[in-house]
Amino acid sequence: MLEQLKKDVYEANMELPRRGLVTYTWGNVSGIDRESGYFVIKPSGVDYDKLTPEDMVVMDLDGNKIEGRYKPSSDTATHAELYRKYSEIGGVVHTHSPEAVAWAQAGMDIPLYGTTHADYFLGPIPCARNLTDEEIEEAYEKNTGLVIIETFEERKISPIYTPAVLCKNHGPFTWGKDAAEAVHNAVVLEEVAKMARFTRQVNPQVSPAPDNIKNKHFYRKHGKNAYYGQ
Repeated sequence: MLEQLKKDVYEANMELPRRGLVTYTWGNVSGIDRESGYFVIKPSGVDYDKLTPEDMVVMDLDGNKIEGRYKPSSDTATHAELYRKYSEIGGVVHTHSPEAVAWAQAGMDIPLYGTTHADYFLGPIPCARNLTDEEIEEAYEKNTGLVIIETFEERKISPIYTPAVLCKNHGPFTWGKDAAEAVHNAVVLEEVAKMARFTRQVNPQVSPAPDNIKNKHFYRKHGKNAYYGQ
């Protein structure tokens, strides 16, 4: 079932250690087949060097395992909530990449300081609030997804134009039109987080980039009037 999607999600997962975004098993990638409503995700706690495409787990959006010999990632319910809310999302990534985690642990948005950030994200990378005691005890992973959604809805941020979030005291989630693009955004997020940290070290009083720079660089790569690339 969904053999091509399993291969795609496997390859996307394997890109995480290749790009230095995960240590041991600290990460996961999923991808969804909108026609069936099923998504494929990395199994929980299996070493990357032991993974195969056949090890990927097929889930439905209600949290039922459809196919797979392993348990799915412990973050499966978070992925499901994002898929359920945003039909444009085709792939989701979670890592504990250190630069992005540093901002999450500090409880801070990553400001948009320059054009590298603006090429991919239209505005700061938001840091979501902590979950309450009740939210943690009731359904931690599901409520993590709901708090991410709450952050984007309350701040009126487009999840398509800013495909990343920091979960406070936890780490980043990114997404995209498919699993490969979600990983691409995770790689860029880590670089942007590093650049932002360096920028604040050089000038602790630095201000975000002006809107004209932000908008020019974002919209030349995104939207109906984009002209970057071939």
